[in-house]
Amino acid sequence: MTALILLSALGVIALLAEIFSFKKLLYPVVILGLITTFVLNLVDWNTDKLWYGMMRYDNFAVAFSSVLIGITTLWFIMAENFFKEESSLTDHFALILFALVGGIVMVSYTNMTMLFLGIEILSIPMYVLAASKKEDVSSNEAGFKYLILGAFSTGFLLFGIALIYGSTASFDLPVIADFITSHNGAVPGMFYIGILLILVAMVFKVSAVPFHFWAPDVYQGAPTSVTAFMATIVKTAAFAAFLRLFASTFAGAGSVWIDVLWVIAALTLLVGNITAVVQTSTKRMLAYSSIAHAGYMLLALIALNSFTQSSVLFYSLAYSIGSIASFGVLGIVATSRGNDTTDAFNGLAKTNPLLAVAMTVALLSLAGIPPTAGFFAKYYIFTAAFASGYGWLVLIAILASLIGVYYYFRIIIAMFFKESTEAAIEVTANHKLLFILTIVLTIALGLFPDFIIRLL
Repeated sequence: MTALILLSALGVIALLAEIFSFKKLLYPVVILGLITTFVLNLVDWNTDKLWYGMMRYDNFAVAFSSVLIGITTLWFIMAENFFKEESSLTDHFALILFALVGGIVMVSYTNMTMLFLGIEILSIPMYVLAASKKEDVSSNEAGFKYLILGAFSTGFLLFGIALIYGSTASFDLPVIADFITSHNGAVPGMFYIGILLILVAMVFKVSAVPFHFWAPDVYQGAPTSVTAFMATIVKTAAFAAFLRLFASTFAGAGSVWIDVLWVIAALTLLVGNITAVVQTSTKRMLAYSSIAHAGYMLLALIALNSFTQSSVLFYSLAYSIGSIASFGVLGIVATSRGNDTTDAFNGLAKTNPLLAVAMTVALLSLAGIPPTAGFFAKYYIFTAAFASGYGWLVLIAILASLIGVYYYFRIIIAMFFKESTEAAIEVTANHKLLFILTIVLTIALGLFPDFIIRLL
């Protein structure tokens, strides 16, 4: 809960920076604040506090909050250029920090009302940020599309919550879980409909098929830094919320939603990877890749066993680090060379070795190639699903992974084996630090995965 208070305070400080004229100090203040929050958040480990029956800060919440705060810190280093525009400098800081606050609520709620509040606190800043490139029509379209479809999914969520409340007379997750157990097969149909409606809303939030259509357009139209935030922090928070609700509260009614989610996961894996292959825009390819990665994490949720929480935690961490690095390199290359096609990466290994190595390590991790973190992330996900008897779904996931290797390696081949007449790209000290950190973290997590896996 310390994290929630400190991040809210940081957001307020960002708003006050305009009034009290300390905008130039805001960037280091926010970075220092995030590092402090990360450390103090770890102090809450093994405390398991319940706050007014609305939020529970247990080890699950601490672990996912640490991932969110840590990845956001890396994101701020990556998005240094996003905070150069003086007219909206403080607004961008405040929106990102308040979105992070929403993410913290989503990983620690124990009441349906807090789930709704967390999603909205996270989503509303993202609608604004997606459209923050005001002179770009694509950015405006991305923000508008995200807002309309996001509001549509919120309708499903609220309708589902209303039906759950109508059946149980409670918003509290423990009471709802007890209701399923106590009725032992005599749960009213209205309750099951409520679960499926909430499932639709959560599937939308993690951009899984068939509720994924917003993601490629929004990811491509939004500023690259904002796209990186959506693909990492937003997706991780959404999966943590998904996991807390369905893997515990609704686990007793698994017969209703697991088969539905099985089909969604299979479609997400296949559609995400196959569609990514035919993309000419690297940014759009990474958007479809993000959809595919949602499919992998759904495997662990379907498994509902002792591996579920730890495998999703590890996967979200490995995936987020790889995505921050890949979007970071993409933003630099696209800005310097004027496009984001695969050809823009031609000869990058000769002109900018650090960028090429960082992108290679990130793509190898996203593809699940050892000894990177992504390999063990997929291994634990597949283990969780296989242990629960979902061998066919694991087979589909493996085949989908092989498809993914193709489009990831297409960029690696362009960087190392194709020639380019382009000049070297200038890389700032902040970005050099970011890429070194992501390389080290990706390799370290690949060599010592148990450090994270044993946490939950």
